[in-house]
Amino acid sequence: MKTYLVGGAVRDALMGRAVTDRDWCVVGSSPQEMLDAGYLPVGKDFPVFLHPKTKEEYALARTERKTAPGYHGFEFHATPDVTIEQDLARRDLTINSIAVCADFLTASSRFDLKNLPQDAVIDPYGGQKDIQEKLLRHTSHAFEEDPVRILRVARFAARYEGFSVAKPTMDLMRRMVAAGEVDALVAERVWQEIAKGLMENKPSRMFQVLRQCGALQVLLPEVEQLWGVPQRAEYHPEIDTGVHLMMVLDMAAQLQAPLPVRFACLVHDLGKGTTPQDVLPRHIGHEIRSVDLLLPICERLRVPTECKELAVVVAKEHGNIHRSAELDAKATLRLLERCDAIRKPQRFLQVLQACECDARGRLGLQDEIYMPALRLASALQKVLSVPTAEIAQQAMAEGKRTEQIGRAIAAARAQILEKL
Repeated sequence: MKTYLVGGAVRDALMGRAVTDRDWCVVGSSPQEMLDAGYLPVGKDFPVFLHPKTKEEYALARTERKTAPGYHGFEFHATPDVTIEQDLARRDLTINSIAVCADFLTASSRFDLKNLPQDAVIDPYGGQKDIQEKLLRHTSHAFEEDPVRILRVARFAARYEGFSVAKPTMDLMRRMVAAGEVDALVAERVWQEIAKGLMENKPSRMFQVLRQCGALQVLLPEVEQLWGVPQRAEYHPEIDTGVHLMMVLDMAAQLQAPLPVRFACLVHDLGKGTTPQDVLPRHIGHEIRSVDLLLPICERLRVPTECKELAVVVAKEHGNIHRSAELDAKATLRLLERCDAIRKPQRFLQVLQACECDARGRLGLQDEIYMPALRLASALQKVLSVPTAEIAQQAMAEGKRTEQIGRAIAAARAQILEKL
């Protein structure tokens, strides 16, 4: 029985990145032997165990064979005679197909693999060379058996700046898309990978790779159709809506926005893709069309409610928020109420952050201060300071009805906004 550190921990250590999670591969063992040694079983499809002390995952070396379309159509083979090289061959990319013999490692979760003896690193598919050359290259033709790997490649492109997809790998991904493999992906896995990609340092790279191989047209045709759609140059110097979208996503990453904000950024302008040709480059009414397009996406991919609800508000109101300096006190209050800002102030701050990403995700405007966010955040604080309980109590004492109490509170809120 021999144990190897595998996968992302090895990859990131070789890149000089922090290692947070470690996965292990066990060669020459059996499920019963692992149980006898005190490991806890957790794998449903194949033998995976948790170390009794560290709780890190230990999987038996295995091979796999495609038996049906999609993500679940696999048959696994895990016996003591499966070698580490065979296990590495089934992995997606060469940079993920490197192992380090555990005999050479310390107990520390951070280590320098560059100082290990040469025979400690098992790299039969050239992963270290591809790290040096910044290439995302498939390990073997086993890659094409799992369409989720297309999304993973795109996500890694978003994570590792400067890495490009090797031409043979891109060609293989295109063939997989053409063969309909992407159509068989389950919604949960698609959303999981897109969500992770949105949270990477350069999310635009994920969508660029998906476009290159044709997968974006299958998974998110509403996003794909934004490229080539012109916008008014005085508002969008970059002109192309797809280019603008990518700048918005990268601005969200630069501002370290949470996932709901990044998803809202992704879908806020979908309606521009359905603007009639004869009115371009204007996009009158694109906000409501964006909502009509994003809701089916949320249903299709089973997007979390938090992400969906924020996206709807941003899509509906981003234009009004951009122009909010033109609004008087009553109109500003109505905008806050439409955004449900008084009831959900923290969510409204996320709405403002998404709008800031939209405003600054434009050519030459990346370093601009987004004044509407400052103004509306201040307006919300003023509105929240209105003593509504006291106003209601006074109105009730005067015998006023419920709707009159509501009007009194609204009047007090509008009055305080006059001083904004």
